[in-house]
Amino acid sequence: MKKYTDSFDTSRGSAYHCAPMLTSQLPSRVEPYKLAARHERIEGLVALDKLPRLAEEAGVQTGDCHVVLEFGVDAQGRREIRGHLQATLALACRRCLVPLPQEVSSDFLLGMVTDEALAAELPASHEPVLVEKEQLDLLTVVEDELILSLPQVVYHDEAECHVSAEQLVSKTEGAAAETTPATNPFAVLNVLKGKK
Repeated sequence: MKKYTDSFDTSRGSAYHCAPMLTSQLPSRVEPYKLAARHERIEGLVALDKLPRLAEEAGVQTGDCHVVLEFGVDAQGRREIRGHLQATLALACRRCLVPLPQEVSSDFLLGMVTDEALAAELPASHEPVLVEKEQLDLLTVVEDELILSLPQVVYHDEAECHVSAEQLVSKTEGAAAETTPATNPFAVLNVLKGKK
């Protein structure tokens, strides 16, 4: 039998010995109870353009969200998911409305429940996640966490903003100083009172 020594995968210090790149997409649906029983870890990417509710909240996005999910069972027997996500979103500046890149990340702890009544039994440290028919939609979980992680307000630095500092000053401030003081609407009452 002939031994193959010139095969494709025979490396002599080639690039195959470097750390692998993360290129796998996160599965859309999983069986979380099985993953928790085996203490599984899932790591992958979620395409931001596949998240319609995020687009409603923050505008259409491009790129990927990096997600790490660790399934397990805690000391009290609760099935849980410890997660971390990170993404760069293009969010509109509140002054000039021009999008700027914003790093968004979140660490979260989810407690698996089969109905909403059981969610009340979770400790405050756990957010409830509803598992229906032993299936969990991971894209919905990631989208929820991204939306919850959005900053309330985003601004460019003043030097980079497309609206100048002079434009931010209210024009009514200068105009109010130039006008004569307003007449008191109750001045007529004072005149009437004086006639008595």
